[in-house]
Amino acid sequence: MIQTAIANLRGVKTVAWNLVLAASGITIIPTFIIFLVFKRSLVDGIKMQKTRRCCTIRLPGGSMLISGREYTRREAERRIGNLRQLGGIRHCELADGRARGVRTFEVRTGSGLDFTVLADRGMDIADFTYKGINLVYHTAAGIAHPSYYDPAGAEWLKVFFGGLLTTCGLTYFGRPGRDGEEDLGLHGRYSALPATHVSDLSRWEGNEYLLELTGVVEEAALFGDKLRLTRSISTSIGSKSVRIHDRVENFGSRLSPFLILYHMNAGFPLLDQAAELVTASRSISPYDARSAEGMADVQRFAAPQPEFAEMNFLHTMVADEHGFTRAALINRALVGGLGLALRYRTASLPYLSGWKMLADVDYVVGIEPVNVKIANRAELRAEGRLPLLAAGETRQMDLEASVLEGNAEIDAFCAEIKRIQGRAS
Repeated sequence: MIQTAIANLRGVKTVAWNLVLAASGITIIPTFIIFLVFKRSLVDGIKMQKTRRCCTIRLPGGSMLISGREYTRREAERRIGNLRQLGGIRHCELADGRARGVRTFEVRTGSGLDFTVLADRGMDIADFTYKGINLVYHTAAGIAHPSYYDPAGAEWLKVFFGGLLTTCGLTYFGRPGRDGEEDLGLHGRYSALPATHVSDLSRWEGNEYLLELTGVVEEAALFGDKLRLTRSISTSIGSKSVRIHDRVENFGSRLSPFLILYHMNAGFPLLDQAAELVTASRSISPYDARSAEGMADVQRFAAPQPEFAEMNFLHTMVADEHGFTRAALINRALVGGLGLALRYRTASLPYLSGWKMLADVDYVVGIEPVNVKIANRAELRAEGRLPLLAAGETRQMDLEASVLEGNAEIDAFCAEIKRIQGRAS
């Protein structure tokens, strides 16, 4: 884009400026000086623009990492007949059992990272593997079509698939209970809502091939709350991470509750007795008396147990100088060291909720960015902690999930967490 603009302007703009200056009796500035000043202004302007992922637009250049070696776009294209040799997105529809009819996108980055986006389950992410190794927990319920969802009580558990991401909200989450005239079930309706306007926006940007999916999910009712979430899920060929950018808007005419929980679920073989949770926490508090019993072992885990009552902990997070915090489940004993790392903005997600469930079969650890402590909406309202969105108001959330490979990457990540925590002292 920049090269085309400069080529056109070199032949038109600079000549026009010289003619105007000459006609005015002003000494004509050399063409190459005007060109350099304009080029610098154009480049600086583009650097200031923001994309949906809150990153600056990169200028053409750089390279694509393929099997440990860097290639430009042209170098890569000379070696392939189809981009699927390197990675890409396959559009699918599940056909078996309760999952029949669910639209999915199978994303393969070519680095070894593969994941599955469920368009009919709120654009949430189910499978998440690296070089064939599973990193997340899948429930016995499995993936189900949203038509199986029942909002009453704890029925949500019967369609909870786990995976890398199950989003909870948008107007309530937490334990079932009553709020005013409403009976609220477990963890809200969001993950049972199909996305609309689903698009695959994958494209070349310079020498990088971006893989991007977008969709819109609306939680709305006549005479009720009306929230719209627009989600972008993006990565690139050669990458070991996935970025999630959410924009939530109250498109109704009245104040609305806004609660959002990113229920991210680590599982075996990443999770075992050698695993460790590392977080850039300012403070950690138990949700209840049972969880208080486990405060000494918040960051450590055991093998599955026949009987285990879940524990939950609320972490208040510290951000780096750019507004991002970090957390990871790491396992130094797994194939030379492997980790599932999170990075997200604390401006909209100041907390991390930790869920420890170490029972036989139900063996999972939740690493869950959230905008307020997890509780029934009536309880949050009574405490004066209920987040609200005014009519027309928006919130934006940015998260990144990545793979840590090898103890060197794990050590660097842990060192960064310690540095961030030092900012709080």
